Amino acid sequence: MSCWALIPVKAPGLGKTRLASALDPDEREALVSGMLRHVLDTVRGCRAIRRVCVLGPARPNLGSGVLRFDDPGPDLNGALESTVSAITAAGPERILVLPADLPCITAADIERLVDLPHDALGIAPDRHRTGTNALSLPLPAGIWFPFSFGQDSFSTHCESAINRGLTVETILSCGLEKDIDDPLDLADAVRVLRRVYNPAIDGWPRPGGRKRPG
Repeated sequence: MSCWALIPVKAPGLGKTRLASALDPDEREALVSGMLRHVLDTVRGCRAIRRVCVLGPARPNLGSGVLRFDDPGPDLNGALESTVSAITAAGPERILVLPADLPCITAADIERLVDLPHDALGIAPDRHRTGTNALSLPLPAGIWFPFSFGQDSFSTHCESAINRGLTVETILSCGLEKDIDDPLDLADAVRVLRRVYNPAIDGWPRPGGRKRPG
């Protein structure tokens, strides 16, 4: 199967503003960059993925072989729809949409998203079972799928898939459910934080309050 991965990410300095009580702007950007690098490395290490794409402004250190699509504006869902349409023209049979803030994602998680029946849409909810942390779209059936990332996106995406005659496969895993949205989530990104700052960090992160590496 020919499968592509699409990873949306915000411009440098604009990500993870809800972590402002725990991380200053430079720390937040370092975290975003570290998580993006982890997701990219994980996807690139999966033989099932034919091509890796990023949706967003140019960023340093994306690495070789990454196809970048410009994000035309603040509407992520509209940008995803138009980008998936453009990718479909290249002929892949499936496309994965993965957020850049999944610090615990593994190659096994990627394989589960790829290894689905040809008419099935795979969806991985967040830990609260309300948001969507990954989508696996069959093509061409998934072209112009109405993305609804935001509040209660999990149920909305499931309903949209059923309305389009697609089988819905819910994928539950620790690696896919743990995104980073508030300071209490930072414990799940500790390995990324230590790699970004210093392998000898002691007690980082401390949820709910700032503790700078020393």
